[in-house]
Amino acid sequence: MNPDKKRSVLIFILLLGFAAITVLWGQALAVSKDGIRVWNWNSWLILLAGLPFILIQKEAGLPELYDSTVTNQHRFWQPLLIGFLFAIPDVIIVGFLMHPEPYTTLPPFLQPFPYSLSLYSSGGLEIEIFYRLIPITLLLWLISEKILKGKHREIVFWSVAILTAIREPLEQWPSGSIGFIVYATASGFAMNLWQAYQYRKAGFLGALMIRYGHYLIWHILFGIYIEFFVLH
Repeated sequence: MNPDKKRSVLIFILLLGFAAITVLWGQALAVSKDGIRVWNWNSWLILLAGLPFILIQKEAGLPELYDSTVTNQHRFWQPLLIGFLFAIPDVIIVGFLMHPEPYTTLPPFLQPFPYSLSLYSSGGLEIEIFYRLIPITLLLWLISEKILKGKHREIVFWSVAILTAIREPLEQWPSGSIGFIVYATASGFAMNLWQAYQYRKAGFLGALMIRYGHYLIWHILFGIYIEFFVLH
């Protein structure tokens, strides 16, 4: 196992360890607080399904999770900024324009800080394992590398990217006006498609950082604003 792959496996294990802390923290917090979203150990165990796919990133034509040829700008800072840019309109439109009345409780998509940091970091990891890591790696490895022997990589990649990008908007189909449905669906599809592109460009961490950038604004900083500046 080369150094990049060893480092990638270690980072993935550390991410799993952080998710395990979320399970313990949520269960302890729920004893004294109402409305806490709690992970159980079954939710944590299914994250282990991603580990075999971390081992075959190069074999699928993708960068390693932490690839020495990828700069930190492309792995961390650029994707975080992209996530911010997708989150800010969500806060303006959903958080304020569609909710003009003052908040009297935390809305259901927010959780108390600092638990929100742990919960949404772990939740983002879960989504990226099952929306990106497993399906993209499996399909590229099977179709592009094994069946087609490296031919038509661009066509295969973009076909897989589009199919995986449409999943989240369809599973979280919004309600409301036609305008909002168009905005939410288009925004969700665009972010997921960009994540697929960032995955191929910078590895799994690149895709994950877009999700983390979005969640940092939408779930965490917006939650801090509601919890500490509106409700108190």
